[in-house]
Amino acid sequence: MTARTKNASSTRVGLISDTHNLVRPEALRYLAGCDAIIHAGDICNPAVLEALMKIAPVTAVRGNNDIGEWAASLPTHARLTVQQVTILVAHDIADVLADPHSEGIGVVVTGHSHKPSVSERDGVLFVNPGSAGPRRFKLPVSAGMLIVDGAHATARFDSLLT
Repeated sequence: MTARTKNASSTRVGLISDTHNLVRPEALRYLAGCDAIIHAGDICNPAVLEALMKIAPVTAVRGNNDIGEWAASLPTHARLTVQQVTILVAHDIADVLADPHSEGIGVVVTGHSHKPSVSERDGVLFVNPGSAGPRRFKLPVSAGMLIVDGAHATARFDSLLT
């Protein structure tokens, strides 16, 4: 799925995950101009969140590699509403409710697998922006964009490196 062109009523939410203590300049450029940012875990250092907060407000969850005192304050799940769309954020898709639609969730954002994907199931948009951190195996280095316009959301992921 691809996002529509931004208009006055749409909200751009940057999606990033699995940075593993690496803030790539390509990721910062990609997220520039977003209204908000979601980090789906495996941050590994609070400096990553500080860099993202210079761009836009950040909602972040704790991943399996986020340890130590700084990470203890991060939730394992976050729920936020953008316009009329409720978004659930969790690091691992295995930790997501069996039927998010029944809970009023319109979008689920996860990370962990390092595999970028966008799919829709039972009226819920599932987005994994992939990993914006160190390259893992032959998987792409990527981030995503969620565009919310009223009660409608579209998403895409993009490679950060060519």
